[in-house]
Amino acid sequence: METNIYQSDLAIHPGEFLEETIEELGMSQAELANRLGRPVQAINEIIKGKKSITSTTALELEDVLGIPSHIWIGLESEYQIVLAKQEELRLMEEESSMAKKFPYADLVKLGFVKATRKAVERVNELKRFFSVAKLAQIPHVKAYQPAFRVASQDNVSHEAIASWIQATMLKAKAIETEKFNKKKLKENLLKIKLLMNEDLNEAIREIQKVLNSCGIVLVMLPHFKNTKIHGATFWLDSNKAVIAMTLRGSYSDIFWFSFFHEVGHILLHPKREVFLEDDCVDSKLKEQEDEADKFASETLLPNKEYNKFISENNFTRSNILAFAKQLNIKPSIIVGRLMHDKLVEFNDYQLSSLRDRYKWK
Repeated sequence: METNIYQSDLAIHPGEFLEETIEELGMSQAELANRLGRPVQAINEIIKGKKSITSTTALELEDVLGIPSHIWIGLESEYQIVLAKQEELRLMEEESSMAKKFPYADLVKLGFVKATRKAVERVNELKRFFSVAKLAQIPHVKAYQPAFRVASQDNVSHEAIASWIQATMLKAKAIETEKFNKKKLKENLLKIKLLMNEDLNEAIREIQKVLNSCGIVLVMLPHFKNTKIHGATFWLDSNKAVIAMTLRGSYSDIFWFSFFHEVGHILLHPKREVFLEDDCVDSKLKEQEDEADKFASETLLPNKEYNKFISENNFTRSNILAFAKQLNIKPSIIVGRLMHDKLVEFNDYQLSSLRDRYKWK
């Protein structure tokens, strides 16, 4: 007797095949039960799909009917898989509304998911992207939890932040680096700082090379809507750190402050999963964010020189340009600091024009 097995979307219980088999052999359910040493009711329940075929039953059916046990196990397994797929489809349909919260179009542009208008297919793509069985599990995965700790204000999307984190992680994993070397990173800080005066795209390429040699990956990723993120820091393992940056706002002073803020986390703090902006739900995290801020400020514009400059109270365009040249930094760093400290107005055109903006290439 031929025993061809094929995959189907229909949930066909192996009991149907069993019924066809004994009918062809002219064997009744009672006789089969007798030969197996089983109650007739048990055979009837298998045929009606109320009972599964176990490994023991499969072996016994092989003895009685001559059909190998792996055929019976395969039929049972295929039946259970089809049932599971039907249940999975039902759950994905339920999660279709949840999928709308994720920045699917951004992920398509970056090649992380396939373009599709079908809601269920989007759910499936997002599950694959995040490596989860259900979208509902994403907030419970340790790597994404910082995204859901960010305060819910100003239309912040936790799902968009989680997507940005995952996209960064996937990009970082594909980049090879040396083992993390804290001493080497400190030695290269000045070299990195001086690169801010170069073309951004050239500077980023050079900084990535320097950081790779220190065991750090620098990932540049577009800003996702409603994430309000400038940067983040995390560790893939004890020897590989990641700095992720966007060009949100595009101001050069914000970019460099955010960059050195993330460097500060790497140099000053434990190898926690993710340091994410606004992830300050407790005093310890707030303290670490403040420390990273101070590190960035001192690295970019040392307090000693800055305090001397502001004591003169001469914040003209020409004086700022001269001070920037003296320190070999971008004028935007000084203007941004003065604006942050409320020593000059944000709407001062002469000075705000010194805050250049970056663009992606």
